[in-house]
Amino acid sequence: MAVIVGTGFAGLGMAIRLKRAGIDDFVVLERSAEVGGTWRDNTYPGCMCDVPSHLYSFSFARKSDWTCTYPKQAEIWEYLQECAVRFRVTPHIRFGHELTAATWDESRARWDVSTNRGALSSRFLILGTGPLSEPRLPAVPGIDAFAGTMFHSARWRHDHDLTGERVAVVGTGASAIQVIPEIQPKVARLMVVQRTAPWVLPHRNRDLNALDRWLSRNLPFTQQLRRLGIYLGREILVYGFTVDPRVMGLAERAARAHMRRLVADPGLREKLTPHYRLGCKRILISNDYYPALTQANVDVIADRLVEVRPHSLITADGVEREVDTIICATGFHVTDMPVAGRVCGRDGVSLATHWDGSPQAYLGTAVAGYPNLFFLTGPNTGLGHTSLVYMIESQVAYVLDAIRSSQRSGAATVEVRADVMRAYNARLQRRMRNTVWMTGGCASWYIDARGRNSALWPGLTWPFRRQTSRFDPAAYTLRPLHGGSAAA
Repeated sequence: MAVIVGTGFAGLGMAIRLKRAGIDDFVVLERSAEVGGTWRDNTYPGCMCDVPSHLYSFSFARKSDWTCTYPKQAEIWEYLQECAVRFRVTPHIRFGHELTAATWDESRARWDVSTNRGALSSRFLILGTGPLSEPRLPAVPGIDAFAGTMFHSARWRHDHDLTGERVAVVGTGASAIQVIPEIQPKVARLMVVQRTAPWVLPHRNRDLNALDRWLSRNLPFTQQLRRLGIYLGREILVYGFTVDPRVMGLAERAARAHMRRLVADPGLREKLTPHYRLGCKRILISNDYYPALTQANVDVIADRLVEVRPHSLITADGVEREVDTIICATGFHVTDMPVAGRVCGRDGVSLATHWDGSPQAYLGTAVAGYPNLFFLTGPNTGLGHTSLVYMIESQVAYVLDAIRSSQRSGAATVEVRADVMRAYNARLQRRMRNTVWMTGGCASWYIDARGRNSALWPGLTWPFRRQTSRFDPAAYTLRPLHGGSAAA
């Protein structure tokens, strides 16, 4: 009945809900040899989540033994592996199967799915590939001719010893600020290539002791209360993001004070001071990033990378610097996701062509012209303040209800109406206009090639949960196999 792509939180969450609903006719395609998605792939030193632990698990399978208040990569990955086994979805997973193409066959009302290891067909195609699955390398001349070692932070080379090397870290985003303090003591010289200075707030992480874990395990309501309290506290932040960005000035003062405490050199502080509104780009949290940058073997280069040569790199200031290893902490293909080029709808047009550089969907889930296709963590479902797992669970419930509705009505195809999708996205972008992401004075990966923010959800998360709580057939055309309309 269904092909699910990916085994991160989204793909596993969908598989588990289908299984719990008594639907066993599905397979999950996973290109790797293990489950886990981004939390399997990102194994760089210091990798951890910037969302509190108590929010970072499924509501139906809350993890009670986190070791600290912000979860580490290894713990999240282990949790996802445990969920796959606990809910008996592992037998449905085809490991080592990468989606290479998916084409809609109108006459059969099915998706023809091709993988690197064979083909299959399915009534429904559910993409749980996620926005942080395809690393992005810098688009600069000479990058393919570098004679040293180069890798992306999401494809960490654990076999490569950085000790005593001249290392350049390109980027100063969420992964870079975790990597840099870890590798700084090992390398001979560390060059931090910073195109834009990030806002960095103090990290409130602490270890969870035996009592914390005992309470979560034996008195689950205490964990539920903490989860609710953290959720509500995070929702308050939305006001500054979406209603009045001037409120972010309070957090900016805290970030500047944090920098003053940790960076004594005024020249370095000037390099590290952002010149845009906090929240316009992803807000970072760290206690050891600034101290690492003050060390004698570190150079902060406040210019973008413009060229790579066989043994050196050149930045916009025109200076050539010799390096042994380049680590690209340069993010992912978010608004230009490669999977969009592999999926072709009713007219044989790929999603990438259809979107033309600006992804749009209804509720981040369905796209007109692509029947029986559902996205998880699709366009405009990302968050800047709280756990994406909340949005994933909302979408999973919606997709499950859509599948059940098609079964009840006898419909072979479920397709969102084009006018409904257009109206939804027009409303969404009107809400986006005055947000900090559009008015904050920065360039971020939230903004697509057409100048739209097609990555984030512009508001509180509970209204999204309410909108996706029940499948809305009036927004769709439901058709039987041989034409006509089962419901509209």
